[in-house]
Amino acid sequence: MISKTVVLAAAALLAASTGTALAQSSTPNATPGHEMQNKGPAKGEPGASGYSPGDRMHDRGSVKGEPGASGYAPGRTK
Repeated sequence: MISKTVVLAAAALLAASTGTALAQSSTPNATPGHEMQNKGPAKGEPGASGYSPGDRMHDRGSVKGEPGASGYAPGRTK
């Protein structure tokens, strides 16, 4: 009985710590939808599509050393 309690407590602790670590990510604040909410839609673009990595690549060109639009992906340092 004690071993079941220890296993359940360990599982609960692991689940709680994993959720906290994921919640601290800065990437969700840099998504196209969040940028549109903070800045409004990009001029001449419907909704958040003006902030998408592909749209930025077409406007500015690829980031040197990065394939395609991945240099503009959320979570990349600017």
